[in-house]
Amino acid sequence: MAAERWIFWHRRDLRLADNLGLAAAAAATPAVTGVFVLDPAILSAADMAPARVWFLLESLRELQQRWREAGSRLLVLEGDPAELLPRLAEALAAPVVAWNRDVEPYGRARDRRVAAALQAAGRKVLVDWDQLLVAPEALKTGGGDPYRVYGPFQRNWRGQVERKAPAGSALQGGLEPVPAPSGLIDLDPVALPEPRAALWAQLPLREGLPSLAELGNSFEGAELCPCRPGETAASEQLQAFCDGRGGRSPLFGYEPGRNFPGEPGTSGLSAALKFGTLSPRQAWAAAQQARQVAIALGGAEEALTSIGVWEQELAWREFYQQALFHFPELAEGPYRPQWKLFPWDNHQGHYEAWCEGLTGMPIIDAAMRQLNQSGWMHNRCRMIVASYLVKDLICDWRWGETAFMQRLVDGDLAANNGGWQWSASSGMDPKPLRIFNPATQASKFDPQGDYIRHWLPELRHVNTKDLLSGEITPMERRGYPAPVVSHKQQQARFKALYAALPKPGA
Repeated sequence: MAAERWIFWHRRDLRLADNLGLAAAAAATPAVTGVFVLDPAILSAADMAPARVWFLLESLRELQQRWREAGSRLLVLEGDPAELLPRLAEALAAPVVAWNRDVEPYGRARDRRVAAALQAAGRKVLVDWDQLLVAPEALKTGGGDPYRVYGPFQRNWRGQVERKAPAGSALQGGLEPVPAPSGLIDLDPVALPEPRAALWAQLPLREGLPSLAELGNSFEGAELCPCRPGETAASEQLQAFCDGRGGRSPLFGYEPGRNFPGEPGTSGLSAALKFGTLSPRQAWAAAQQARQVAIALGGAEEALTSIGVWEQELAWREFYQQALFHFPELAEGPYRPQWKLFPWDNHQGHYEAWCEGLTGMPIIDAAMRQLNQSGWMHNRCRMIVASYLVKDLICDWRWGETAFMQRLVDGDLAANNGGWQWSASSGMDPKPLRIFNPATQASKFDPQGDYIRHWLPELRHVNTKDLLSGEITPMERRGYPAPVVSHKQQQARFKALYAALPKPGA
């Protein structure tokens, strides 16, 4: 008797290895067919970055090959998943469609529609958490409420992670990455009986993946982007970052190296985690292996501290994901209600200068040029430019949030929204007001001006002191703009506007 054919629906888990939903499906039956749905509601959204479409398409190309190597195939459909997946399940007589859960409001609403349509047709759904180390429902305060502050969240989160995978262990108990399935049974559409063959023929299946141009996109920054698409590249980047056995691991110097945008101090894995070409369990396991190597090499304090800081960054990622899961209203506005009343200037010219990297403040403009040209920006610079837009230019943080999503290869609603609300002081943060001085930040984290000179070649001739401060003479500017605002004046003005906001509970 032939095995029942199940369907596995990929979304933000574009890999075969350590894919919990796929592993569960493959454990139930060897006859598994993968599917990815090109959803116009996502691909045509106003905030969809061409860089993300590029990363998605390139990752899907490799994923199709990985499915072939496993013995089956990845189908690509184009349209509404709630309409197409029940039709596909009917054509294949698939009793079950499996997928991994999502935290985003659109994704959760879409999944409810898909599940309802499948169940109405007599199909079952199998869902799992894959993009988080700890499920959102498992992390609550002592009073049973979701966390609103990172510190206590991180302590509970880490405690649960370590109970699953104790330090120094071989990651038993729930965090050991599972291998990719193999020996799957392929689908033979020619053998489908009627009327299923007719249903198959009516499906909007793509023979190959569309090009960027076909989807109305253009991206020329692939060579400049540090995030490499595909499961293989993600695995290689993770190993290169964490593996210290062949020399000094970049992870061992992550703290303070992660703060210097002109140095290769970060992993470049943000897009891999966003699209799921890498799982958080794989990232955590690599960090634990690096920790054991560091201890074996003498337990250098810097290395162990750096590994701990990178683990904290994984916790920040999950904090923002779980915040969005429990408080979906974050996607629409500020967490702190008084910020709904803030009297933003929203000067269109200033905002456009910020977007184009023409504010006259070199560190700001270098960071925005990096974003525009490569589809990626160093995290330290994300904080600097966000503070500048909100607290120097006094533009609504949601303008910046949208601008980032329209450009970032790793644009993730939870992380991007969380980062912007952190910078704007409108989010879940016990320190309500934080203002970065861009000149001070540049002096501290780009002390020789290497990062600025790389992205602003028109200023390579300017001496370092003036380059970092932004106090460049008109003759030295050579066409580079004068600063659009004074940080000192705008800082004072912003503080006055903030002080005038109604206090919580007033």
